[in-house]
Amino acid sequence: MAKLTVNSYEELAARLGEKIGESEWLLVDQERINLFADATLDHQWIHVEPERAKVESPYKSTIAHGYLTLSLLPHMWQEIIEVNNLKMMVNYGMDKMRFGRPVLVNSRIRLVATLDSIDNLRGICKAGIKFHIEIEGERKPALEGIATFLYYFE
Repeated sequence: MAKLTVNSYEELAARLGEKIGESEWLLVDQERINLFADATLDHQWIHVEPERAKVESPYKSTIAHGYLTLSLLPHMWQEIIEVNNLKMMVNYGMDKMRFGRPVLVNSRIRLVATLDSIDNLRGICKAGIKFHIEIEGERKPALEGIATFLYYFE
């Protein structure tokens, strides 16, 4: 899917209920997992010790932190949509978020997003984006939920 360009509240509102797009596939390798562990001080062995994980983990490999998967959402969202004529955009919240499946090291993930709700709050656009972070080759998503963004159009 081509990247969606939106220039106003009305243009975004016209997409209510529609699939906004899909990001490119993104590799989650051990280096990315290790960097996230360093940034968050979460060095649990199931994430950062490949040899131990081969033996002791039920997955037989390391897995990405769930919050690493979540933290990649803004990057993948920017691949899907370009929103112009903004003063600013604010991440407002997450609802109904569920981790459905672990992301094994060297898996590829992507974001699939749908405009679930939209409201005009005295000139501020409140958009609810239903998202699924898919794992290539897997039926069940790694993560799903509704992300709410506030767009302050000029």
